[in-house]
Amino acid sequence: MLAEAAKKAKFIPLVIDVFADLDTQEYATAYRQVKSLSLADLVPAVEFFIERYAVTKVIYGSGFECYQESLFYLNSRLEIQGNTAEVFAHLLDKPVFFSALESLNIPYPDVVFNPRDCTADWLVKPMQGQGGVGISYYQETVSIKESFYWQKFQAGVPHSVLFLADGKDVQVLGFNRQWSVHLNDTLAFAFSGVINNAELPAAHKQQIIVWLKQLVLVFGLKGLNSLDFIYTADCCYVLEINSRPSASMQLYDDNLLARHVDLLLFEPILLNSYTGYQIVYADSDITIPEQFIWPDWCSDLPKAGNICHTGQPICSIIAHQNESQSVAKLLLTRQQLIINKLQRF
Repeated sequence: MLAEAAKKAKFIPLVIDVFADLDTQEYATAYRQVKSLSLADLVPAVEFFIERYAVTKVIYGSGFECYQESLFYLNSRLEIQGNTAEVFAHLLDKPVFFSALESLNIPYPDVVFNPRDCTADWLVKPMQGQGGVGISYYQETVSIKESFYWQKFQAGVPHSVLFLADGKDVQVLGFNRQWSVHLNDTLAFAFSGVINNAELPAAHKQQIIVWLKQLVLVFGLKGLNSLDFIYTADCCYVLEINSRPSASMQLYDDNLLARHVDLLLFEPILLNSYTGYQIVYADSDITIPEQFIWPDWCSDLPKAGNICHTGQPICSIIAHQNESQSVAKLLLTRQQLIINKLQRF
């Protein structure tokens, strides 16, 4: 996604990525595939690009939640476009984040940092989670050894809002409806898809914009960010802020990455149609065949010979339609087409 957006913005995409998918390679001027985003794996790739291309700036995407030290290293070697490593770390510090919400009187589902008061309607969430990975229902018999916190389950419809900030002000780009998928007991809320259609009352949208303006000032947010929340008829409950370009930026036909770099606030985007993005997960172990022809509405394309195990992402799909319900139907159809096509090999 970022490589494609960088090329569209007429930047020179020099990419470091764990997967180095086929379309990533196509959009990148040069790339380095790394085993992980750990310092040991990341530093040689970064130093290569600095030495070879005299790189001075960097845009980061997902994956640094568990490798914050690597993001601080990037912050020390290059000029980060968007939120600094310090801002990223503050938002991942859950006691700090929820204390900020509390001080601003922003509603959020109840949170505790020990399980003694939890029951079956509570969730266990990783401190450094992303994309719903690691979220599960609380079970008293299951021992938790990692860094987790506990949040009461809130019924409602998952939403997000994509916004651009300059540290002081905010511009909302769009409200989106999200959905998750239950893959297994430890992936009960894996991020599955998003559509740029959110049938939210105007009063709720305005309230969230007020909250965003407050949070931008408190945390000094810059660039493209997204805020996840649960919508109910009575209230919206804030879950978290993703302080980096998110998947929802693909839903808007605009040169958003350039604005992420320049921090240019602008008028709201006018939608002429609806766009949906969805991750296709494997429902059984699948090996990507040689010379497999991917439809042009697929992205994040794995290499031939890669094994996608049950519950792992295969690829992503995009759909555009004039009606939001048609987008949802088309995404489901395309998902099944990909799975059927792969299973025939």
